[in-house]
Formats: sequence, C-alpha cells, structure tokens
Amino acid sequence: MKCILGIDIGGSTTKIIGYRNGEIFSPLLVKANDPTASLYGAFGKFLSVNHLAIDDIERVMITGVGASAIQEDLFGIPTVHIDEFQAIGRGGLFLSSLDHAVVVSMGTGTAFVAAKGKQAKHLGGTGVGGGTLLGLSDRIINVRHFNELIETAKNGDLQNVDLLIRDISTDEMETLTPNTTASNFGKISDLASNGDLALGIINLVFQTIGVISVFAARIEETENIVLTGNLTNVPQMREIFAVMKALYGKNFVVPEHSEFATATGAALLHNMEEL
Repeated sequence: MKCILGIDIGGSTTKIIGYRNGEIFSPLLVKANDPTASLYGAFGKFLSVNHLAIDDIERVMITGVGASAIQEDLFGIPTVHIDEFQAIGRGGLFLSSLDHAVVVSMGTGTAFVAAKGKQAKHLGGTGVGGGTLLGLSDRIINVRHFNELIETAKNGDLQNVDLLIRDISTDEMETLTPNTTASNFGKISDLASNGDLALGIINLVFQTIGVISVFAARIEETENIVLTGNLTNVPQMREIFAVMKALYGKNFVVPEHSEFATATGAALLHNMEEL
C-alpha cells in the first residue's frame, strides 16, 4: 500500500515522516545549508532507510518556512503545500491523543495554535525560543552549541541567578509558592558559575513560553497544552514545566515524536476535502 509523506522544511533542517494505515512511521531529520538541499536529502534518506521506491509514495505534503522554495511536484509525485499552523494543530492533537489543546511549536521562535478536532487557529507567537537560547548563551557564557549549553546547565543552581518570591516576601500567597520566580536574572550572584547562568537562560526561555501558553489555554478554555518542536529535546524543560503544571494547574504534554508534530500534521492533511 502506498504511503503519504509529511515534510516540515525549515531554513536548514527538514523533518520527514511517513503515514500509512492511520499510523506514522520512520521520523527522520536532515540538516543542510539550504531548504531545497535539506528537502531532497531527507526525501532520499527516507526512501533508502525504508527500502521504498518513488512509486511507493502516493502524495507529498510539505509545510514550514522553507516550503515556499518548492514550486514543482517532487519527482513527479503530487506535492501539496499545507498551512504550517494547521499542520501544527493537527499534528499536536494526533501525537498527544487529545481532542482540544493549545499546541506550542518551539523552534527558533515559538508559535501558539489553538486546536480542537479538525480545526486549528494561530493565536500568535513570541520571538523567544531556540534562537534566544543560543544567542544569550553565546553572549553571556561564550557557549555557541545547543548540546554544550545543555551540558553546562546540568550542575546549575537557579538560586544564584533568579529572584524568587521568598527572597522578597515572607507572606504566604494564595497563588504563588515561595519558590516561584519573581524576576529572571534578578539576583545574579558574583559567585554565579557558567552552569548557573546556562540554567538561568534555559529557565528564562521556557518560563516565558510556559506562561504565555497558560494564558492562551485559559482563553481557549482548555486544560491541555501540547509541547512540540526541537526544544522538547532539552532535558531541563521537563522539570521547568512540571513546576509550572503544579503552579497553574494546566496539563503540559510532551508526546512521543514531539519534534515531528508539524510534519505529522502535514501528512494527516493529505485528504484534500479537509484543507
């Protein structure tokens, strides 16, 4: 049986996933210097890994910022452009097995999409994201690579960086715990290490994304927030969102294959009647 390919084309990274018989398979990621090279590299790798021929592909569904560079059918296969926000919403719900949620796509920046059933709408976004992580870490601690930032932050202590509620008030607050952040980078100690600063940068980015997603979920009247995109691979993220779940009472979900949510959503939208 032929399969559908969902492809999310970024500036230099392309994610591809197969869809057949109601299930996704073989998620792959390829990096290249430009979107077109990245796309063709991902397509070729997918066929090779899965021992498929071009005739085994029924349709190619493409989305992402780099999709505009593709104006023709890929190797003669019907190729359809999909709205990125529709793909984010559909993919987030499918991977999380939810019917209603705010889906957060965390890449270089961050997009917020309200998704319910087969409907999705773009709520807005923020420039705070992976680009912020690397830009600040470069300037503050001279760390330029994603994995190095994560490693540096492992032994970090936020008490040497962030101002907490307990630092400014001894009163009990109904909606805030003593360990709630009052000000990111509001209490940088002279003794703060690179690890402390690295963790502070990570905490700043994810808390900003988290608070905006909570506000969006309240407006959309849903308890569910689905986290997707490359930043879901940051291990410190899970603890940060666990604290936010306890504080705000929202259900933060990181589904399996979360970084491939947009490609998954594109594949799911292969039925033209749903576009």
